[in-house]
Amino acid sequence: MPEITIKLTIDDMEIEVDPGTSVLQAAEQMGIEIPRFCYHDKLSVSGNCRMCLVELEGHPAEPVASCCLACEEGMVVKTNTEMVNKERRGVMELMLANHPLDCPICDQAGECDLQDQAFAYGSDRTRFHENKLAVPEKNFGPLIGTAMTRCINCTRCIRFLGEIAGAPALGQINRGEDTEIGTYVYQNIKSELSGNLIDICPVGALTSKPYKFRARKWEFKRTESIDIHDALGCNIRIDSRGREVMRILPRLNEDINESWIDDRVRFSCDGLKYLRLDRPYIRNESSGKLKEASWEEAFNVITAKLKDVKASEIAALAGNMVDIEAMSAMKDLMLALGCPNIDCRTDGSQMNTADRASYLFNSTIAGIDKTDAIVLIGTNPRRDATMLNARIFRNWRERGVPVYLIGQPANLTYPYEHIGTSPKDIEDFAKKKLKAKKPMMIIGADIFLREDALAIHALLHRTAEKLGVVKDDWNGFNILHKAASRVGGLDIGFLPQKDGKSFNEIIAGTKDGGIKALFLLGADEFNARVNIGWQTFVIYQGHHGDYGAKRADVVLPSAAYTEKNGWYVNTEGRPQIARKAVSPPGQAREDWAIIRALSEYLLSAPLPYNTLGELRSRIKKEWPIFKNMFLITPAKWSLYKNKGKILEDDFVLPSHNYYLNDAICRASPTMGECAKSFGDAGIEQKEKDAA
Repeated sequence: MPEITIKLTIDDMEIEVDPGTSVLQAAEQMGIEIPRFCYHDKLSVSGNCRMCLVELEGHPAEPVASCCLACEEGMVVKTNTEMVNKERRGVMELMLANHPLDCPICDQAGECDLQDQAFAYGSDRTRFHENKLAVPEKNFGPLIGTAMTRCINCTRCIRFLGEIAGAPALGQINRGEDTEIGTYVYQNIKSELSGNLIDICPVGALTSKPYKFRARKWEFKRTESIDIHDALGCNIRIDSRGREVMRILPRLNEDINESWIDDRVRFSCDGLKYLRLDRPYIRNESSGKLKEASWEEAFNVITAKLKDVKASEIAALAGNMVDIEAMSAMKDLMLALGCPNIDCRTDGSQMNTADRASYLFNSTIAGIDKTDAIVLIGTNPRRDATMLNARIFRNWRERGVPVYLIGQPANLTYPYEHIGTSPKDIEDFAKKKLKAKKPMMIIGADIFLREDALAIHALLHRTAEKLGVVKDDWNGFNILHKAASRVGGLDIGFLPQKDGKSFNEIIAGTKDGGIKALFLLGADEFNARVNIGWQTFVIYQGHHGDYGAKRADVVLPSAAYTEKNGWYVNTEGRPQIARKAVSPPGQAREDWAIIRALSEYLLSAPLPYNTLGELRSRIKKEWPIFKNMFLITPAKWSLYKNKGKILEDDFVLPSHNYYLNDAICRASPTMGECAKSFGDAGIEQKEKDAA
């Protein structure tokens, strides 16, 4: 059947479009600019600003809003006539009637839609001479600053919270010229996506509180990078001035985060300034305190301590934010020392790592837009992967995709059917037939913290095949990791080698004497809940004075993700690049370079690469997935079998504060304020669900 298209004429040029396309969208396809305020391509159409007016041939002598005018066969549209320009000037005059003269002090200045369109389409005079109306400011919490007198009631913020974030906190009150936007009852906006309101506000009514009066857009160097606060790898833009990261904004990537980012990555960047490690430290044996040292002194102490330690008594752990290059160099160093005790799973999880499809988000994040049923198992995606949760919400809202949950009840942004909380409920659910062509299972990484994790993994494989989750043209078996380094670490085999110890065995070895020296490569998180034995010599390599540095005997300062070029692999198996935006502080260096320098002290022959390019060439040669950056290499599915005993215990999500997730967040004053204001807003479990 041939595709049906609609042919119309815009500014004397013909175009064919799909049914349902608006005149504004058709004009955009032709490269014709039509101004707008209320329209946003990710939000529903409201048609209330009237800035996108066009002239329609055959229509009575008044212009029509192009954002809500569907294209029709034979339609003739004019976008640049005298009538259209006159009407746009009138609309702009009305917009500015009560707008304050804040441009010199407004943080939106220089990137403000109102400024740009007033210059392009407005008039140099006004007919409004009455006193301007003022709107009281509102307190939306520690993140969003308000100047509501600037508001033009475009309602983008209202629609975003209701349609994308799933937290409809804002609305319009009053009528006529007294109309204003607010929360009805004064309260904070409790959404992990609230920072996106700043981006979509076209006039500077909603701005960033932490960023207020700090810089102008033309002062920045812009660097395209990725987020590493979770495992999604959301695409971001880092705006820096000198050696300081000033702000982080979303970068469009329809396959991952679309045009949004969560508040944690957006606002935690001030944590890059505080509690930084900028020089090596050595613990004084007599006083027990860390003292400053040179690189040579630190390396000499490490060399002396490891001199009489057996290779089997040395171990290395890689943390949640470590790049591929660093893990690869550390693995090379440990293998050169003859040490098999390495692990990137610092949460203590156990899963089948022999088959790549067993630990990937196989359907891809964008695959959520294709599924017709979602089964969540042992996860709260609102906490574990906020942007993925927003995509689930959008598909529930727009397509009615049903969501089932097995595990601890969660306060999600969409309704779900709670099946149960135990492994038995998975077995019972597997006996049912889902009325879905492309069902999807999303399995939380926390489910693999159990003692019976491998047996549970085998159960999940069997369930996937019974429910039709895995087919010839569809693999809906998805593991939702939380750590940015996890999939990359599994891909390069940063795991116990032959006869090597896993994470739990390494920690036990620090207490019973089996592990006498331990490298912590950016490994902080587990130190909050697990104590390392004090008889073990600990070398910590990282960028913040966090849990790992507090326990270390030697501290080696490294660069944060904004201060180096590094590779990461997200939860769907997509290799991406975090690019250097600023220089690291003081004597801090890139992780791989520190390990390469240390190898000259510990090995008879140092590691065989001197530059980042040489190291990456070696990585590509051994692991071909890195030859295709930004692309997903599909993994072959094979049924995992494990006959271990499955326990009857319920699935329980470990508690932690969303806003204090890692070393950067814990160092961030803004994230500290969020933790005080919101607690774990949106992440509460049984209490709110029961209420």
